[in-house]
Amino acid sequence: MKKKTISNILIHVILAVMVVIWVLPIVWVVLISFREEQGAYTTTFLPQGYTLDNYIRLFTETDLFNFPLWFGNTFIVAVFSCLIATFYTLAVSYSMSRMRFKMRKPFMNIALILGMFPGFMSMIAVYYILKGVGLTEGPLKLVSLVLVYSGGAGLGFYVAKGFFDTIPKAIDEAACIDGCTRWQIFTKITMPLSRPIIVQTVLGAFMAPWVDFIFAKVITGAEPQYYTVAIGLWNMLTRENINQYYTRFAAGAVIVSIPIAILFMKMQKCYMQSNAGAVKG
Repeated sequence: MKKKTISNILIHVILAVMVVIWVLPIVWVVLISFREEQGAYTTTFLPQGYTLDNYIRLFTETDLFNFPLWFGNTFIVAVFSCLIATFYTLAVSYSMSRMRFKMRKPFMNIALILGMFPGFMSMIAVYYILKGVGLTEGPLKLVSLVLVYSGGAGLGFYVAKGFFDTIPKAIDEAACIDGCTRWQIFTKITMPLSRPIIVQTVLGAFMAPWVDFIFAKVITGAEPQYYTVAIGLWNMLTRENINQYYTRFAAGAVIVSIPIAILFMKMQKCYMQSNAGAVKG
């Protein structure tokens, strides 16, 4: 019993230390976002004064750094990319799980090999392809970002396919006997049973464009009106801007995290509801 008690205490101590390590940077950024003193560094960890001025100026002083515009660009790109990428991923996953055709295994092997390489290795080639078809000028830059983030989503089907494999095929066969088409089986039977993997797919498809920097920087170039929040906040940390905009950068980082937190809470609720009403096959 003593050994068990000691091991439990050690486990709780380790978990407490890990929680502090994980939470401390978040608390620090939040505190800086309310800090009254300007500049990148101060002699004290806690701010000497607190103010909402950093948040107010972030949304009102838009001559140099138009944060509201960047936030809107990012939100539009993330929402459309999420919708398209989620449909692509689930549709390809269902096809690979349920259908049998000649090039199925070669396609899966090719997708597995391509998935081993990071996406930014192809960003120069992707940029020149987009430039060749005229999608790198003006507002079409945002369309290009949606195409880039959602275009290759179908290759990441392995996790969702594994989930669809666990759903008994007898359900599909019974639906076929009742006269359902493949599309009806996919939308009305398989999808309601697959909420956990839908939640995971939606979260990944939304977060990828929301936090991406490399592809957005390459495609948007030097036109600030088409920046996403990742590029805009990064520009606040340049040598000539960091002392004046550091606290506003922290405020922007806090605001950027809010949609992700809301999405996680909503999706977690759907995930728990789906598990509560799940049917084991």
